[in-house]
Amino acid sequence: MSKKLVFKFLALAFCFGLVATFQPMTAEAQSGDVQYIVIGTGGQTGVYYPTGGAICRIFNRIQQETGQNIDCKIESTSASVFNVNTIRSDPKHMFLGIVQSDVQYQAYNGVDQFQAAGPDTNLRVLANLQSESFTLVARKDANIATFDDLAGKRMNLGDPGSGNRNTLELLMQEYGWTAATFKLATDLKPAEMAGALCDNKIDAYVYVIAHPNGSLTEATSTCDSVVVPVTGAKVDSFIAKYPFYPKAVIPGGMYKGTDADVNTFGPKATLMVHAELPEEIAYQVTKAIFTNVEELKNVHPALSGLSVEDMLKGSTVPFHPGALRYFKEAGLQVN
Repeated sequence: MSKKLVFKFLALAFCFGLVATFQPMTAEAQSGDVQYIVIGTGGQTGVYYPTGGAICRIFNRIQQETGQNIDCKIESTSASVFNVNTIRSDPKHMFLGIVQSDVQYQAYNGVDQFQAAGPDTNLRVLANLQSESFTLVARKDANIATFDDLAGKRMNLGDPGSGNRNTLELLMQEYGWTAATFKLATDLKPAEMAGALCDNKIDAYVYVIAHPNGSLTEATSTCDSVVVPVTGAKVDSFIAKYPFYPKAVIPGGMYKGTDADVNTFGPKATLMVHAELPEEIAYQVTKAIFTNVEELKNVHPALSGLSVEDMLKGSTVPFHPGALRYFKEAGLQVN
């Protein structure tokens, strides 16, 4: 792990009380020792954070009921890219991360933002989670009716290191845009976006997220703002180039000011690990998730559509052997 990542990880871990207790699982771990796994999530206003929390609660409950000695914790991070880099940089740590399917594809194949680092074919997935939508929110008085209208506006590009920003920058490349295309380009985190929009500090922001979402509800309830369609020839070309971005629809009436369905595209959220994660741990986490899907569906409205069948689809990297072991045991067919 690079020094920069080490310091960032330790700083975040310290904030969550993990430094004193986090121990990687090793072959030398003695029976009876409590071991820890950490799930990297995202911002606390998004869906990744409560999803990771629910997975840990379910896993820890099962551990207690069966008298086992692994404790699951969550960590709020800057989301997909940070989580992938942490998994890649120190596979011996028991770190799992919720990651957009497009980001995992890029890291696995060493393309786009991971071109310099090269491919990492040791990345694996345990489960595919909710579908997400590339969501463009704009002030009504900014007169933004399409993605094309963003040129010359005050735009939030998103938190560096997030899958949210990564997806936006890929689409910007399709348009031939850079940060200079906008009158103002900011790096606000998800928790700051709605406030900045309604305080008239920015004209628009993009959030790659499952719906409904609290940030969008805040923005559309606090000030006159709308969810803008992301369609057109350049978007169609983009989707053709990146097939892990299927078309998506945000239902009308979900947010104030947006009554009609909104057409866009989006990836899936996945739970990613390194191939070196011990098979037994991967098996136990996977089993905890798939045998408690109904409980997960109640954690957040964005998870209400989860199904076992869909959780086996959409991965852009291979499943971990521990996950495959559970699928075989449960008679589940991977698509």
